[in-house]
Amino acid sequence: MPAERIAMRQVRDVLRLNAAGVPGNEIARRVGVAPSTVRLTLKRLAAAGLGWPLPTEMTDAALEAQLFTAVGKKQGHRRRAEPDWAAVHRELKRKHVTLQILWDEYIERHPGGYRYSRFCELYRGWASRISVTMRQTHAGGDKLFVDYAGDTVPVIIDRLTGKTRPAQIFVAVLGASNFTYAEASWTQALADWIGAHTRAFEAIGGVPNLLVPDNTKVAVIKACLYEPQINRTYSEMAAHYDTAVLPARPRRPRDKAKVEAAVLIVERWLLGRLRHRRFYGLAELNVAIGQLLHQLNEERPIRRLGVTRRALLEELDRPHLKKLPSEPAPAAITGTPPSPITCRRATGAMPTGPSSAFATRRLRSVPPRQHCAS
Repeated sequence: MPAERIAMRQVRDVLRLNAAGVPGNEIARRVGVAPSTVRLTLKRLAAAGLGWPLPTEMTDAALEAQLFTAVGKKQGHRRRAEPDWAAVHRELKRKHVTLQILWDEYIERHPGGYRYSRFCELYRGWASRISVTMRQTHAGGDKLFVDYAGDTVPVIIDRLTGKTRPAQIFVAVLGASNFTYAEASWTQALADWIGAHTRAFEAIGGVPNLLVPDNTKVAVIKACLYEPQINRTYSEMAAHYDTAVLPARPRRPRDKAKVEAAVLIVERWLLGRLRHRRFYGLAELNVAIGQLLHQLNEERPIRRLGVTRRALLEELDRPHLKKLPSEPAPAAITGTPPSPITCRRATGAMPTGPSSAFATRRLRSVPPRQHCAS
């Protein structure tokens, strides 16, 4: 804690007594301050070029300004070239990039710059102010965090009565660039869940290495720390896109802190701005969400980094994303209902008519299969 400044009246007394030849300890006793304070005051007076008697027109404010002009300024901190910590933070998200490599590049440009230990200390101090929670380092193109927002958006389904139906908001965010995708659907069922993933891949323009969902039943049948049981259709969708599913650990909310932060941003950036609007269908709602997402990803820079999510996507994630498959996912995976003709051919549905009614009655009359007692 910095020491409290002494009054300018005491400074004048110190200067007057020192000019009279009074020893420092005696000056401290007479003025009522510590001997170290007397020595520091005399040093400041000498640095300012002041002596006794002081000019008659010098006020206390002018005297204080001359004595404490350099106080609070870190002169040594500015003598060396300061790195761009936001650029250092972005570079660390690239694969195989370390602080040692970045310091080597920095010292090549500025030979008189900070030493490695001080460089690391200053960067960690800068990074500690980004978030107060557990910080995770995300490599480019590595993980896509997916979840549903807790809040819904009411959509009017009957214009006469004004009856509404809540629309669920799907959220996906890339770990390195924070590029965010969101869309509205009626339910959180498997078909909507898989379809939202495919459209998120198309919006991103590639596929990440891992999908990180919460332990929702639509994605994870049985949550486990070591061997979680993934929904079979979800696994087939991941295999089609050459990616893998890595659920967040049970009861470890910080594992999905990235998507939780994205959900909070979506709820404030999207839902907060749409609270006064009325929507008469999912298509209308998704158009509004798309417009706000364009502002969020393309125009609004991230604080402390100074760049947009789109720029980070192209810089960090794009080189490491996998290409989209040339063929779309099968209807059995995406949940798209096939045509009635295809359905009859695939399932072997019986024709209509008297024969079909007879066959139906006969099938219903067959008793259920008796299982062997174990």
